[in-house]
Order: sequence, then structure tokens, then C-alpha cells
Amino acid sequence: MSDVKGAATPGAAALRATLVFNLGTLGALATDRFAARVEALGLKPKHAGLLAALDAESAASQQELATRLGVVPSLIVSLADQLQALGAVERVRDPEDRRRQVLTLTAEGRRLLARCAEAAEAADAELAAGLTAAQRTALGRELRALRAAQTPDGR
Repeated sequence: MSDVKGAATPGAAALRATLVFNLGTLGALATDRFAARVEALGLKPKHAGLLAALDAESAASQQELATRLGVVPSLIVSLADQLQALGAVERVRDPEDRRRQVLTLTAEGRRLLARCAEAAEAADAELAAGLTAAQRTALGRELRALRAAQTPDGR
């Protein structure tokens, strides 16, 4: 940011020094790179997130997933519809509550999740190419700690 004469304002340096600004900027870049890779699978990053959530919990209702992921239930329904069309998830009526639909991963869903992990690893390698192995390890550890401190379930 600069004023009319092109001199940098003090706020610009302060902004660029913040964790939030740097994580946001890098997060957008990382998301774009990951999205480009999973697009070849017919997926978006949110699909990958839902697949990962289903893998972490063997089966879950659409409402439970929406609560856990912090999104509106209609988004889970839409993503599940798309993943079901790809053969990646199944909807099954809960035998204990017939009003509730439970989502489970299929073998195709597990295959797609593995391909998403490969895409994420490739994006990681590209993004962290300028770091040493020790720096990548430390960065990953610190980012996981930061995420765990910010989420109710520590994930």
C-alpha cells in the first residue's frame, strides 16, 4: 500500500508482518494449487475435505458432518450428491433412526482420497521447494499445533 506519491504507508509493513495475512496469502496460493490438481479427478478441495472427514469417522450423518466441518448442511448434501454420482460415497438409512441418512466411503471413495493425498503432497513439494527438509518438518509441526489449538476437537 502506498500513498499518492508512491511512499509505503506504515500500515502495509505491519500488515505484511502478521501471521493472519501471511497464512491467508499462502493459504489462497496453496488452495489454488491443490484445486488445480484435484480438478483432474473431477473434484474440488471441499470434496477432498468431505472424503477425509468420512475416512476419519467410519460413517456419519450429513448433519453431523456439517457440524464437524463448520459448514451449512446444504453444502454437505450438495457435495455428497456429487460424490455419490462419482461412486465415492453411499447414503444409507440409519437403522436406529430411519429419518437419518449416513454417509460412508466406498472403495472408489478411498481411491479418490488416496489420489487427493498424492495431489496434496505434490502441491506441498512445490510450495515448500525453497525450504530444507528440517524447515518443512518444523513448519508442518507448527501448523498442525496451530490448527489443533483453534479447533474444538483438536484436529
